[in-house]
Amino acid sequence: MAATLFDASARGTGGRAVEIPAGPVTLQGDLDIPEGAAGVVLFAHGTGSSRHSPRNRYVATVLREAGLGTLLMDLLTTEEEAVDLRTRHLRFDVILLTERLQAAVEWLAGHPRTRGLPVGCFGASTGAAAALAAAAARPDLIRAVVSRGGRPDLAGPMLPRVQAPTLLIVGSLDLPVLDMNRDALALLECEKELAVVPGASHLFEEPGTLEEVARLAAMWFVRCLTGGRDAPRA
Repeated sequence: MAATLFDASARGTGGRAVEIPAGPVTLQGDLDIPEGAAGVVLFAHGTGSSRHSPRNRYVATVLREAGLGTLLMDLLTTEEEAVDLRTRHLRFDVILLTERLQAAVEWLAGHPRTRGLPVGCFGASTGAAAALAAAAARPDLIRAVVSRGGRPDLAGPMLPRVQAPTLLIVGSLDLPVLDMNRDALALLECEKELAVVPGASHLFEEPGTLEEVARLAAMWFVRCLTGGRDAPRA
């Protein structure tokens, strides 16, 4: 049965809270690896969000139904989030967010439950820029990227270095971000695709639009991470 939209209880059976060392800080995450998972997807949330984002949790549930593990994590510590609420600058620090995603990818590569699993990154908003920059920096570890309403333009000169197959998903009503994604698509030299969801705005709040995001993401990750095994319909 497909996940219910925004159902916070729709999680896999093996989920657990984890701590991820990232330089001088420790980040909080939720790791959920279904039995027989063929890959794992690391989530990079967007501006002002966290691992508790209901949109990302819904997408993560659909990915687990497709046989993939998920790691949702906070990119900032509790103290940093408090500062960012006032200054709003850390959420746009793509270099910092990229470094923390790289630390998480390396942690996945060494963790007993995920060691040896191919890794993908799902980024939203500013998190998409960090996901792409991390993919450019660690082509040996990141095998696929999906961006939801992302700001890939913030990855700047890193875009031509991305080797992982990349899917950019944007709402048809999100015109400024759609233009940014078209410009970024032209700079990517990897396997790439731009998927425009009809009738969707930036947050994909319209009926059926987030379900379409999850369906597209599941298909992309399953193909790129598992060698083409078909994903269940979302």
